Amino acid sequence: MFERLVPKLRVNTVFDIDLEELYRQGYRGIITDLDNTLVGAKAPLATPELLLWFTKVKELGFKLIIVSNNNMDRVSRFATPLNIEFVHQARKPSNAPFLKAMKLMDLKPEQTVVVGDQMLTDVYGGNRLGLYTVLVLPISVKDEGVGTRINRRVEQIALTRLRKQGLWQEEDKS
Repeated sequence: MFERLVPKLRVNTVFDIDLEELYRQGYRGIITDLDNTLVGAKAPLATPELLLWFTKVKELGFKLIIVSNNNMDRVSRFATPLNIEFVHQARKPSNAPFLKAMKLMDLKPEQTVVVGDQMLTDVYGGNRLGLYTVLVLPISVKDEGVGTRINRRVEQIALTRLRKQGLWQEEDKS
């Protein structure tokens, strides 16, 4: 069970993902979380840096879709002006939103990357379906809701177990 919480890649932010390398490896679609992955949980719009990242994603040939557990209003206000498809109230880690996103992008699991800030929703959900999972550090933990705060506590328990089992190595910060 705990092995499914381990992402294929850990980075600080979406900007640290080597998109060219993922494309070379055959990935063609990115399912990304919204809150605390792309922007802080209370940030209504994309930052200029994120807009450049979206442009790069599309120029490289990736399809992109936002899959969020947040409500229609929140996700739509962010995604619609950017012309990005989305799945709201996704209930991750359920399989359904990931399968729906892949269907919308017309891609298979082996062509799909999941990017998110939570092990229990984004990583676990993606790993269960054989997607390439990328865990980013949360942008603004102080703005998180109660459910996410509970998830973070469970993640800490899981991390302790994963470390004891040798499945989670701390990265060298030098």
